[in-house]
Amino acid sequence: MDDAKPEINNEFGAIRIADEVVSTVAGLAAADVEGVASMSGGWSTDLVEKLGKKNFGKGIKVEVIDEQTKIDIYIVVEFGYQIPDVAENVQKEVKVAVETMTGLSVTAVNVHIVGVSMKRIAGNSDEISSELIIE
Repeated sequence: MDDAKPEINNEFGAIRIADEVVSTVAGLAAADVEGVASMSGGWSTDLVEKLGKKNFGKGIKVEVIDEQTKIDIYIVVEFGYQIPDVAENVQKEVKVAVETMTGLSVTAVNVHIVGVSMKRIAGNSDEISSELIIE
């Protein structure tokens, strides 16, 4: 498989956008969607984050071929939100953000719901705070 990144050529030279940049843009866009509790990158990236290193591309797999990209996003949804609505909003926001910032054409944004997060209601000790993640 060829590891060469697609190039955008202009009069000054070439521009190459790393997959990590695309995943960071997608991650920031997805995190801003109402109903997304967190991104899920698996236990290893979660452990690294707990040690203090933020990873904005966590839970995102990017495949760039020529000037087109396919993105897979793994998210945890907040309890009480309609999962299909949250997933569709993530798809829209990620597509717009990646296309606007990189100039790449997004051919697919696949959203994988890997868990549901329930947050504690302030002042109510009967409520629990938990997160169910299925990996």
